[in-house]
Amino acid sequence: MRRLIFPILVLTLAILACSIPGSPAPTEPVPPATVTLSIYFTDVARYQVGTEPYEAAVMRVVVPVPARGTVLAPEAEKAQGLAVILSGTTGFSNLTIEDGIARVYLTGTCASQGATYTIAALIYANLKQFPEIQWIKIYDQNNETETPDGQSGSIPFCLEP
Repeated sequence: MRRLIFPILVLTLAILACSIPGSPAPTEPVPPATVTLSIYFTDVARYQVGTEPYEAAVMRVVVPVPARGTVLAPEAEKAQGLAVILSGTTGFSNLTIEDGIARVYLTGTCASQGATYTIAALIYANLKQFPEIQWIKIYDQNNETETPDGQSGSIPFCLEP
């Protein structure tokens, strides 16, 4: 299971901009290890005309970084018409995986604004590619989700239409 957490953090963070103030500089340059992953974004053109699937995968070779940050679409993806639907969120504070259940804790005030397509779809698309993850529970900024217990997926009330 620990082998799985590392690539999932990389996957989630590949669309994140992270900063770690006060990180010590290494004494000798060490080439970073990389991982190749599918990272899902929203295809804005398909979404605007209602043609599913709205998610588009981009293959990326990424360098692992710590698990905190603000969700952003890199410029290369923006140029391709891909984006991240944030639903009022600003990122996430934690990602845990235990007993086949991934739990994602969002930051910022989430709100679906009546939309049926939210950041939950991108989170699901990105995490469901790992066979060890059977269920995904997404929590709002108050650490609340509709179904916190049991083997089921769950989103917070703020992401309901």
